[in-house]
Amino acid sequence: MYDFRLTYIALIGALPILVFGNKRYKIIKNIDWHTLIFFSAMFILMQAVWNSGFFQGVMTGLNINVNSISMILSVSVLLSQLISNVPLVALYLPMLIHAGSSTKEMIALAAGSTIAGNIFILGAASNVIIIQNAEKRAHETITFLEFAKVGIPLAIINIIVYYLFFVIV
Repeated sequence: MYDFRLTYIALIGALPILVFGNKRYKIIKNIDWHTLIFFSAMFILMQAVWNSGFFQGVMTGLNINVNSISMILSVSVLLSQLISNVPLVALYLPMLIHAGSSTKEMIALAAGSTIAGNIFILGAASNVIIIQNAEKRAHETITFLEFAKVGIPLAIINIIVYYLFFVIV
């Protein structure tokens, strides 16, 4: 069977525009290179953290059951506030795979890491990118506290709903 990756879909979609488009230089010039480099660097750093064994050592040292739904939700929500949700998933997902987790646990990781973006601005890299762009264009900002006033109650409700969903299902 042929290994058809998601990156191929993006490349196939972009290739005609980049090869045959008359605005290809303008398109390439207007790409948000800073954000692309930021994400690339973030994944390189997370791979280095994974390779060092630090994250796995902390999880083992704290005797955390990586397959527990409540633990997955807790770790993904809380730790995402420190390292953002995408890097957290890059670190936690290999542990779930290694532990032989089911789809249910992986969905819990997706849910918890997504909810994490609701709590504080740093909970999701996308929040930082959007707020930066809003500040550039509108010269307004959303403060950390303004975001948290809405985000914390919303996240609490979401966490309860997801936990109940996973317990019932």
